Amino acid sequence: MSRWLLALHSSSETLGLAVCDAENPAGGTRILSRSMGRQLTNGLISAVEELLPRAEWASIGRLAVSTGPGGFTGTRLTVVMARTLAQQLGCPLHGESSFALMAPRLSVALSASQALEPFSIVQILPRRGRVAGRYRLLSGSIPVEELERPHLLSEDEDPSPALSMELDVASDVLHLLQRCCHWEQEAAPGPWELVLPIYPTSPVGPV
Repeated sequence: MSRWLLALHSSSETLGLAVCDAENPAGGTRILSRSMGRQLTNGLISAVEELLPRAEWASIGRLAVSTGPGGFTGTRLTVVMARTLAQQLGCPLHGESSFALMAPRLSVALSASQALEPFSIVQILPRRGRVAGRYRLLSGSIPVEELERPHLLSEDEDPSPALSMELDVASDVLHLLQRCCHWEQEAAPGPWELVLPIYPTSPVGPV
């Protein structure tokens, strides 16, 4: 009987899901990447069922979810689903920011000297300012360390070097699954209570 590792990512209009057998992660990884938009509210569960039939959910042994930043509703939906599954199944859950997931991919744009130092990933939000996280490249099975989780920058903050946020949900959810495999190999604890969505700005504006 398979023991499944499941990764979920919905910090944008695109839903990303990835699953593999914990005993054979390289032998049967399955990925779903689909533009959902507002259909995510009603289509999330059926999309997960498409990748991993509901009859197999009891065999989920570990979960990982992107915690944002991103769309308020999309990020919340997958985080809530992952938390609920982890609580009901009694399995570990890990959260990773969407910026941390893209950091290894975007870091190829850094110069050799810049790659030795911390760098930022920045997203410009229309009428809401700029959101940035700070990262450092590592060697080994964990490619990046999140030094500062994504947060709203003040007007006078100008992090450098800085890379622009760039979506590639299929690549990033696969990276999230690979992180999940690493945590599985390390038998890392993953308390679901600690996994919460990142909301750098308020959905109703300044409060």
